Amino acid sequence: MISLINSNIKHDDDFEIFKSNFDLTHQDFFKVLGQRYPQLSKNDKVLCAYLKMNLSTKEIAPFLNITVRGVEIMRYRLRKKMNLDRDVNLSEFMQNLIP
Repeated sequence: MISLINSNIKHDDDFEIFKSNFDLTHQDFFKVLGQRYPQLSKNDKVLCAYLKMNLSTKEIAPFLNITVRGVEIMRYRLRKKMNLDRDVNLSEFMQNLIP
């Protein structure tokens, strides 16, 4: 149980490192994302980052350690949280979030 807790803490640290490096490269992407969509979870934000990097669903699945179908479900829920139509391409939307 203790090793599981320690592992989860390490993953939180990994996310913070990823987040700070990503923000340096992509001009405060997570800051803007958080301001515009405060309801997004950490996993939603990670998915947004992968979409910003223009990765496909098949490429994202191994990074999140889930199936392709799982990524599709995450994308559907993300659209719902962000109140986006099905016609909106999520990757393009993330590319244009910060000009």
